[in-house]
Amino acid sequence: MNSRRHLRGLASPAMAGALRMMARAPAFKRELHTALFFPGHGVQRVGMADTWMDRFPRTTTRLLDEMDSILGFKLSRIISDGPNSKLNKTENAQPAIMAISVLILRILENEYGLNTTSRVDVTLGHSLGEFTALVAGGYLEFSDALKLVRHRAEVMARCTREVVEHSGETYGMVALICEPEHLESLLRAVHEFLGIGTDDTVQVPSIQQVMVANINSPNQIVLSGSIERIRTLLVQLRQFGGHDPRAVRLKSESPFHSPVMFPATQYMRTALEKTNISFPGRMPCISNVSALPFRSREDLTHLLSRQCTDTVRWWDSIRYLHQEEGVRRWIGIGPGKVGRNLVGKEVGRVNTKGGGVWAVCNPREMEEMIVALEQTEAEVKNH
Repeated sequence: MNSRRHLRGLASPAMAGALRMMARAPAFKRELHTALFFPGHGVQRVGMADTWMDRFPRTTTRLLDEMDSILGFKLSRIISDGPNSKLNKTENAQPAIMAISVLILRILENEYGLNTTSRVDVTLGHSLGEFTALVAGGYLEFSDALKLVRHRAEVMARCTREVVEHSGETYGMVALICEPEHLESLLRAVHEFLGIGTDDTVQVPSIQQVMVANINSPNQIVLSGSIERIRTLLVQLRQFGGHDPRAVRLKSESPFHSPVMFPATQYMRTALEKTNISFPGRMPCISNVSALPFRSREDLTHLLSRQCTDTVRWWDSIRYLHQEEGVRRWIGIGPGKVGRNLVGKEVGRVNTKGGGVWAVCNPREMEEMIVALEQTEAEVKNH
């Protein structure tokens, strides 16, 4: 059987389409200078609340108690004591990451007095982090977002179990890393071998499809789906496509952002219709799917649902804010190193006048960020 037919998948929106959408992007009432961004799945670790509990026990305890009350079980105990195998379960890891990210945000606002409404101009988040960004931007209440994330993660975990049981294959995600000048041609080759755009793509069962799950940076994309089929694609790229990207298997046993997760999209559509969404929020929030700001409540519901199966156009989002809107200051908030890994040295340079990129993962980094933010804001005012 032709192995290319095993690799049919779905595409991220074409570059030409992205440019057309950028041309229709809404004008904002204020210029966008500072972005707040949040990490996605994979940054969880046992004890990730400990440093915050040591410095800010009251705020941390209040947030963790609130989280446990919303979820109806002691996720805080798993975050604190583990084991890793339990925390790493999708249905635990994702609400835990979101909750700790919101905790750090609350400490920044309440303990350090940084008014994000006046000091931050736009929010965005990588995959799961999009929910945190919607909380930070005033679109979703923490309690609603946490319940959505938990139930969505449960559906995703079930999707993974069912596809593994049905196919007997191993599923997951693989990052492909290449030189920046080769990224567009690599994407074209991947799309060609996946059969994207052909009439028979939709005839291939979702469990046989490989997806371009993330476009993360100028030199990295992530594939999601059957590991065996991803390996077949890599062989084709190297033998017939003229590409030899470095492949790195990610620590995920779930094929996120692939057609396997379609039941999660269906769940989100129904759940979001019943969720109180404040639109507009306090500031613009960028969609992973369109790489543009959400335009309406209906747009948010539609795109946030699609995010379960669609490509995360992270690099397009960063480029849009950097090139089209002039964002120069980038603040990453969440457990794990979320700074340059998500924004890139090309965009946020700490030594650039009025600009920088900071990761806030512990109290020391928060204090350093606040000092640096004040300095860069002053540089812009005095320019």
